[in-house]
Formats: sequence, structure tokens, C-alpha cells
Amino acid sequence: MIFEKVREIICEQFDVDEESVTLDTDIREDLDADSLDMVDLVMSFEDEFKIEVPDSAIETVKT
Repeated sequence: MIFEKVREIICEQFDVDEESVTLDTDIREDLDADSLDMVDLVMSFEDEFKIEVPDSAIETVKT
């Protein structure tokens, strides 16, 4: 499933256990992500899922 792959990417990037990442996880708050972390994360999603996310959407990513 998509969530499992997204969680895998998040866990790898933030070096956390899978149990730490749920559908309710706020990446900025719960994982202490800053703006550079978010850009790196979105780039990982873009590479993995072969998509393009507009820069303006990065600021709104929460989970």
C-alpha cells in the first residue's frame, strides 16, 4: 500500500521506528522537521512515486 511506502521513506529519512509514524503523525511537530527536511522528504516522494509536487504545497504538508 501507499501508506506503508510513505512511512518507510519517512522512517528512513528521520531515523525513527515505524510505530512512530501513523496517519495522525504531524511531521513538523512530532518529528521536529524543519523546512529543509520537508523539501528533502518531498523530493524522496517525487523520486519514489514519479510525481511532481509544487513548491507551494510543501508548506502545507503535515502528515
